Amino acid sequence: MSEVLKFVYQHPLISEADLDKIASQHHLVQFKKNEFLLKEGETADEYYILTEGLVRAFVHDYDNNEITTEFFVENDIVIIPSSLFQKVASQENLQAVTDCRLLKIQYDDFQELFHQIEGFREWGRLWFSYQVFTMKQRSLDVVMKTASERYLKLMKEKPQIIQNVPLKQIASYLGITDTSLSRIRREIMQT
Repeated sequence: MSEVLKFVYQHPLISEADLDKIASQHHLVQFKKNEFLLKEGETADEYYILTEGLVRAFVHDYDNNEITTEFFVENDIVIIPSSLFQKVASQENLQAVTDCRLLKIQYDDFQELFHQIEGFREWGRLWFSYQVFTMKQRSLDVVMKTASERYLKLMKEKPQIIQNVPLKQIASYLGITDTSLSRIRREIMQT
């Protein structure tokens, strides 16, 4: 069984046997750099656990500019929850930023495990509450932190993004222009 799955699905109520059952429903898939895991308008029927590489979620704004809404790094769950769980067309795209290896689980298999394994249900509740907290904190950061502070936080929490993602995508994620990001990076390098 994958160490990644042990890490992602750790919960005191999930036994080793439960983890084996959960792992059996995940299948290795690979995407090349710039390939799409999900495109706007499609409905998700699976989610992924990223074992290697980087993935981003993005939308097109009113001027058709790409705006990055999320970055996923190793051990992250790559998902568009509204599309998967509400069975609606995704407003976001999921795209490999680098070559990626992921473990995929189909929605129906997830649902079956969710109803069979109490610890998996509890894990799911904790995971969703953490996602809500993270999303709320990110919206507060946009209002309460400077662009430099947001960049430094991203550098600290997910340095692989800073090292491997084009500046334009990082800037859109931080809600700033490429020029502003270049200035911030210069200022940080000088200190």
